[in-house]
Amino acid sequence: MALPPAQQTSENEPKPARSLGPLRMIFREAAKYPVQYSVAMVALLVTATVTSLALPSALRLIIDRGFGGDGDVGRWFRYLLVLVGILGLGTAVRFYFISWLGERVVADVRTRVYDNLLRLSPSFFEENSPKEISSRMVADTAIIEQVVGTTLSVALRNAIMAIFGIGYLFWLAPQLAMWLVMGLPLVMIPLVIFGRRLKGISRDSQDRVADVGGITTEVLSAMKIVQGFNQEIRESGRFQAAVERTFATAKVRIMIRAVMTALLITLIFGGLVLLLWRGAVLVTTGEISGGTIGAFIFAGVIVAGSAGALTEVMGDLLRGAGAASRLGELMAEQPCITAPARPQALPEPPRGSLAFAGVTFSYPTRPEDRAIEDFTLTIEPGETVAIVGPSGAGKSTVFQLAERFYDPQSGTIKLDGVPLTQADPAAIRRRMALVPQEGILFAASARDNLRYGAWDASEEAIWEAARAANAETFLRSLPDGLDTFLGEGGARLSGGQRQRVAIARALLRDAPILLLDEATSALDAESERLVQDALERLMANRTTLVIAHRLATVRAADRIVVMEGGRIVEIGDHAGLSADGGLYARLATLQFETTADAPAAR
Repeated sequence: MALPPAQQTSENEPKPARSLGPLRMIFREAAKYPVQYSVAMVALLVTATVTSLALPSALRLIIDRGFGGDGDVGRWFRYLLVLVGILGLGTAVRFYFISWLGERVVADVRTRVYDNLLRLSPSFFEENSPKEISSRMVADTAIIEQVVGTTLSVALRNAIMAIFGIGYLFWLAPQLAMWLVMGLPLVMIPLVIFGRRLKGISRDSQDRVADVGGITTEVLSAMKIVQGFNQEIRESGRFQAAVERTFATAKVRIMIRAVMTALLITLIFGGLVLLLWRGAVLVTTGEISGGTIGAFIFAGVIVAGSAGALTEVMGDLLRGAGAASRLGELMAEQPCITAPARPQALPEPPRGSLAFAGVTFSYPTRPEDRAIEDFTLTIEPGETVAIVGPSGAGKSTVFQLAERFYDPQSGTIKLDGVPLTQADPAAIRRRMALVPQEGILFAASARDNLRYGAWDASEEAIWEAARAANAETFLRSLPDGLDTFLGEGGARLSGGQRQRVAIARALLRDAPILLLDEATSALDAESERLVQDALERLMANRTTLVIAHRLATVRAADRIVVMEGGRIVEIGDHAGLSADGGLYARLATLQFETTADAPAAR
């Protein structure tokens, strides 16, 4: 199943959701840690209460009683210091536990998403770009971390402060509070309008910056082509045009920000001046005290600031909801290849037979094209069968169906007499070892790459497999031997060395069925000879399926299966097929004549 296309506001940034509903997933994850969650919420409530209620009340007491009452100003300032201490401690506790929850939730979400990705079938990654999935794993979880660790805390704290603060204002001076509440929309509406416009322009500005980065990467990575075709001046002009577009967009953003700032300062401070004016009139008439007007202005600033903060964080919350929605899709995705409720056990000991009967299959992304059609073939235990044919004939598809990465639309495939659909996929794959066209290695040590198919292999078994794969000599020469880090994709090894490590890995697997997918096609003559020697030892006493473009490597196969257009068109040995004059004979003649003529051509 293909996920909906990721609509992005800028590079790696998801489009905000239309509602906050997906954030429920974040709350569910955070609720798994009730102690930390409860402490964070209590600290948040305490700090919000102190800020919106206690501090204005303390200010009122200082003015009314400290200056105009008993004269003991120090007593009320000590009270204020205690509140400041509580506020500082509560803020530190809130910050620690909220940040802890943010990191913990992100770690849990990443782990859950990754674990589910490991369960999904290859068809999912055929329909969904791994690059896009990686973006979700990195960018979306970073947004969630910000939402849990900062945005939600800010939103909840300001919501509580606004609610408590408005209640306190009406308790202090209902008439002034009504004026304040009526004036808030005059501040909020321009803030929302300009904020949306500013967000759009900021998004455009990010896109222009991304364009500059894209041009830089593209040109620097192709510098030989640029200089070889004397295009330096043109590329400089193209880069300068991109920079100027970035500057033009930034000017619009700066202008909107300046106008918004001027308008907000005018509205906010103008409103405060009007409130002070009205409050001063009420003080002179004796309707309220000086402490009351001081506390009212203090609390009013807090309420206005809280309302403004809420409008600002709403966009971040919607972005977080969008990120949570996209990650939720990955966590909810179900594999299309699963074990049956009661899987049938494969016979012991393994025989190594594999049978295809009337198999027809199309890839999910190309349902109208038959990758293989009416494919029937039985491979006996210990037999070596080569599969040859032009590109696109369906050779690699046979391997993918044998390992049950896909299920055919019709027909059956049996391993040791058991239909693959009735067996556990993990059990099926334990009986097979694959040597791919290119030795795929991981960014890990040589030891970990060698024992990837048999993690509990002993040191002796590892070296025995390396020796059989003609890999022992170069492995012992590595700086740290088997503990040497091989780099990204095994970058510290040559192609032939990587392929021999892949063969040693398959040897350690010690599986009854061996799948060789053009294992020598990308190697030079010397590396091919070493790899071919290792393959011959690997193939001994195993059922082997070989895909090969180089027909010279399959002459010794027990049978050669020739495919074209997803169908079997010929079966036989090298001598018989060469004499028949069919597709195999044409391919063999073309390859062997080309090889023979190569020295003369040079």
